[in-house]
Amino acid sequence: MRDEKSLESMQKEYEQWIEQTYRKSIEKFPEREKEFTSSSFSVVKPLYTPLDLSKEDQLESIGFPGQYPFTRGIQPSMYRSRLWTMRQYAGFGSAAESNERYRYLLEQGQTGLSIAFDLPTQIGYDSDDQLADGEVGNVGVAVDTLADMEILFDRIPLDKVSTSMTINSTAAILLAMYVAVAEKNGVSKNMLIGTVQNDILKEYIARGTYIFPPKPSLRLVTDIFCYCKNELPKWNSISISGYHIREAGSTAAQEIGFTLADGIEYVKAAVNAGLDVDDFADRISFFFNAHSNMFEEAAKFRAARRLWARIMKERFGAKKSRSMMLRFHAQTAGSALTAQQADNNIARVTIQAMAAVLGGAQSLHTNSRDEAITLPTEDSVRIALRTQQIIAHESGIADTVDPLAGSYYVEALTDRIEAEAEEYIIKIDKIGGMIPAIELGYPQSEIQNASYRTAKMIERKEKIIVGMNKYRIDEKTQEASVKSDKSIQERQTKFLKKVRAGRSQAEVNSSLAELKKAAEGTDNLLPFVLKAVKAYASVGEICSTLRFVFGEYREQSFL
Repeated sequence: MRDEKSLESMQKEYEQWIEQTYRKSIEKFPEREKEFTSSSFSVVKPLYTPLDLSKEDQLESIGFPGQYPFTRGIQPSMYRSRLWTMRQYAGFGSAAESNERYRYLLEQGQTGLSIAFDLPTQIGYDSDDQLADGEVGNVGVAVDTLADMEILFDRIPLDKVSTSMTINSTAAILLAMYVAVAEKNGVSKNMLIGTVQNDILKEYIARGTYIFPPKPSLRLVTDIFCYCKNELPKWNSISISGYHIREAGSTAAQEIGFTLADGIEYVKAAVNAGLDVDDFADRISFFFNAHSNMFEEAAKFRAARRLWARIMKERFGAKKSRSMMLRFHAQTAGSALTAQQADNNIARVTIQAMAAVLGGAQSLHTNSRDEAITLPTEDSVRIALRTQQIIAHESGIADTVDPLAGSYYVEALTDRIEAEAEEYIIKIDKIGGMIPAIELGYPQSEIQNASYRTAKMIERKEKIIVGMNKYRIDEKTQEASVKSDKSIQERQTKFLKKVRAGRSQAEVNSSLAELKKAAEGTDNLLPFVLKAVKAYASVGEICSTLRFVFGEYREQSFL
């Protein structure tokens, strides 16, 4: 407990310091800014002391690593025993091209794969669909059928490599394909380690790659929960994503508040589907953004852990320690990368990666310096990976657990972000949950307002972006060094036609008919999707079947 007499004495000493020392100093040496603010628009004080700590019992709220409320990390020894998983998010063009990049990354020391899929795959259209025109293989790898997935993971040991798949609306289909590839390669489902993002709510909020309305989409999410519980014991059934919320312009507190509110909705849906919270909660993971305000970002991760632990314990009655742990993957901020003076991005990514490590990430992707201009080159990807390796082996910040703990500034930031995030969760609870909040446009409008405020600060040079709105140089516009192959769509369409010609159409039709009937009822859809996938039914065919039953979601406009 804090000693009130000591705090009173400290308050007097602090006020005396402000008046007699600090103010006299800034009269001689004026401060650089009229007011210093964080990326969440909160005022940053000149000095932090124990007076800024909001918790009555700070030791209890901070705790110890590996113990509730997990503020200091989910493992007692953290990186002293095992470094975070080093991933590089990759995928482009055809499955063969992406497979070549994955094997290169693994040879360079990467310890996990992170798969990017193209937009047609993400929203359930085949490469030969008219709506896919011009998008095949552009922002990720094109996957139409199991045949593509077999090529994508050719010569990659699925029993040894952890795979993260950034896929949401079609998550059930891509997960089924992954399972089918493993079975074909003789790898037991018990050995598969990885994550499927499977976070549809943030698509309605910030990203837009949805297909079905929220209710049937949540059904697919919980079907994956149930399937993974029974069939894939080491697989993370969801990665609840704040990354895209932050990329859309949210503050740090909004990122945490809206992401955990999404998490609450998923847990409620799973419990309502008959699952015991302790049967699935330890397979929930999170995906957060790492921005450049290093101390705020590290504090954000600490606050998220503490808040989620309390939510799981107090709201959902979780009893197992692992059910209360917030495990997360972090990615450095794509929105922070600049096309101007692109090499500056190496420094930005380094700071952001350090924030993620100081905040206790379980896995990390570092963006490449040239991603604001082009698909990253192999050199750029290697630099991004080496950045993680240098932090791990040369910086010393992985040598002790939660090295920022006890910093008055960091602990005050942790308390503030936790409180602000919780305010958003309370507001969403009052609305009736995240789905009604999305339908009202509440999180969308909050993010839009924050994004606009940041843009105006950059425009007025109240927020400096080095090389973009200050310290500019004359430079030629850098051209894309890795250009999208326009022939990919033609080649992918030809390959899809070949797969269709070689499969049993009767088997495809039968499996899709069974899937339709199951969708009209209440059965878990994963076994039916898996059967269709093994028959080489395409992503588009499976999604068309589900569209017929579920319908499609139409975005509303919010001003």
